[in-house]
Amino acid sequence: MKITETAFPITEVRGQFPALNRTYKDRQVAYFDGPGGSQVVKTAIQAIAGYMEKGGANLHGTFPSSWETEEVISEARSAVADFLNVQANEVAFGANMTTLTFAIAAALGKQFNAGDEIVVTEMDHRANVDPWLMMAEDHGLKVKWIPVDTKTMELDVSKLTEIINEKTKLVAVGLASNAIGTIVDIAPIVERTKEVGALFAADAVHAAPHIVIDRDRYGIDILLCSAYKFFGPHIGIAAIKESVFESLELYKLTTSPSYYPDKLETGTQNHEGIAGIKPAIEFFEQFGEGESRRERLVSGMEKLEHYENYLAGRLRQGLAKIEKVRLWQAAEDVPKTPTIAFQVEGIEPLEVCRLLAEQYSIFTASGHFYASTLGDRLDVNGSGGWIRAGLAPYNTEEEVDRLIEAVASL
Repeated sequence: MKITETAFPITEVRGQFPALNRTYKDRQVAYFDGPGGSQVVKTAIQAIAGYMEKGGANLHGTFPSSWETEEVISEARSAVADFLNVQANEVAFGANMTTLTFAIAAALGKQFNAGDEIVVTEMDHRANVDPWLMMAEDHGLKVKWIPVDTKTMELDVSKLTEIINEKTKLVAVGLASNAIGTIVDIAPIVERTKEVGALFAADAVHAAPHIVIDRDRYGIDILLCSAYKFFGPHIGIAAIKESVFESLELYKLTTSPSYYPDKLETGTQNHEGIAGIKPAIEFFEQFGEGESRRERLVSGMEKLEHYENYLAGRLRQGLAKIEKVRLWQAAEDVPKTPTIAFQVEGIEPLEVCRLLAEQYSIFTASGHFYASTLGDRLDVNGSGGWIRAGLAPYNTEEEVDRLIEAVASL
């Protein structure tokens, strides 16, 4: 079914993002840099400002601003719980996904012994690789890699029984590639992980804005994402299965809580930022239907995903017709986020992005986007990486066509 801007409430969506009013070089900006961080929905901005304007406070006080802060955190946990289909007491907040992963890895490593094995992938962002590699180095663990198939742009799972074995203690996989958009079929990896009794950690940072996530249905033990990728503030989120969370001996102050989820939240949290999480999640909910918030979130996200995929298909088709453009993408039948990676023959990716910004007021990004191993395997790091254009629900057909025309003119 062809989706048009009249069928999708694009005007209503765009009206909720103040940043879309920005102009550059006397032209309205077209934001295609969402994979690096989305624009923030107005209700989240208002919640952040409102918390600060009313007067913030730390926790455990005997006065209203402290009680209100505790309520803000509680409501944010509940919203995330419905967003990821987890329990609210399994949700912890932190500076970002990377910081949380380092903390979790440091604690989890205490449970492993020299000679144990962990598994990471060649497709992942380094935030779901390096913390685990450092944990392995600290505890004498062996590291194995699930390779990427450079022809299909998917993970090669043909040798899972060899890679994941009885010595494996942890498998870490991203739900989707933040560089080339491939949505990973984690089912066979999770199945093999559970066969050998290992833990499964998932990086959902890139996936969370675009696909419905159900941690327990997927069989994930440790799930991480970040609110700034789905229209909220810069806050990292961890949703750790209760039994795993309880067992973690985290590095913390002796006077800090020893119970979960608080024991992962070192220091005073970014309370004003946390205030923006619930409104960011409610952005998805407003487009859905159902009796419960979870049902409305699933329905709303599917509607937005459908629109994003339509725009992404339009962009991929348009770029594919330009002779000097090379696309890095999986086959048409492989699910992908609306993230398009490409290069323009004869022009450095960074220069392409500069020209798009200066001449067309189109904001894109270039590089390996911390998926450096994938960049090595696809042999793009030596030539400046990819140009990455990402779609969000606030992008329009006109912006997509404008990007295609701009690239064709280079």
